[in-house]
Amino acid sequence: MTSETLDDLKVAILVTDGFEQIEMTDPRKAVDEAGAETRLVSPKDGRVKAWNFTDWGDTFPVDMPLDSARSEDFDALLLPGGVINPDMLRALPEAIAFVKAFFDARKPMASICHGPWTIIEADAARGPRLTSWPSLMTDLKNAGAEWVDQEVVVDQGFVTSRKPDDIPAFHPEVIRLFASARGPSRQAAAQ
Repeated sequence: MTSETLDDLKVAILVTDGFEQIEMTDPRKAVDEAGAETRLVSPKDGRVKAWNFTDWGDTFPVDMPLDSARSEDFDALLLPGGVINPDMLRALPEAIAFVKAFFDARKPMASICHGPWTIIEADAARGPRLTSWPSLMTDLKNAGAEWVDQEVVVDQGFVTSRKPDDIPAFHPEVIRLFASARGPSRQAAAQ
């Protein structure tokens, strides 16, 4: 585990129905325990329903509707996977605009499994080394990314992983990358 802290950082977690439950709950817990404040942002009002490997999982309260969420109010973005969630998000212009705003502001982003579909749609995949669920390899390559088959990859403001089995390697890298959102002056103030 890393000794980095995320005190005073605000992290948006963008989801809609069908996100892979463990790909949201485990990283969220790790980021929260490191001191960040996470907010579940969704185009759905009220609650979102997770996918739990082979069937529907738990429901979770939406902390902030997407239509009132502003990237300026957050320091970093987490994009869980699952197949349904990113496939639905990438078809919503407001979700893509939200992701693109993080990229344009050079704020760190973490994504796992099929989550990079929204990164592709936001035209943010051109250039970095990324990983994902293997079926996204061609999509990422066609979008201009260098796709690699590794449990975790950190490059150009992104941390990506392939699948739930990679979560133990994903957490410390997410925390390290998100800690970089502070910049030198915010890091000194947090110490």
